[in-house]
Amino acid sequence: MAAINRDEVAHLAQLAHIEMSDDELGRMASELAVIVNSIKSVSEAAGDDVPATSHPIPLTNVMRDDVVGHVLTVEEALSGAPDASDGRFKVPAILEES
Repeated sequence: MAAINRDEVAHLAQLAHIEMSDDELGRMASELAVIVNSIKSVSEAAGDDVPATSHPIPLTNVMRDDVVGHVLTVEEALSGAPDASDGRFKVPAILEES
């Protein structure tokens, strides 16, 4: 795995709309490099004979039948909305359109 550099951290911060100083970018790059190296060492320890697990104890999922209950009408659903248009919630745009 390649090391995480300052430019990659700056790019990720820009994508996430996180403002970071030069010192923070450098510190974050070194901290992420340590994390990547730790993951790499764990990945090397697991061989082909070791099954992948997500939990050390087997779990059983409890399932229930889907039953339709009370369903809101469009008017009921939109009654508390601050803004609605054409039977839908109207929200401010969060992404720039290009």
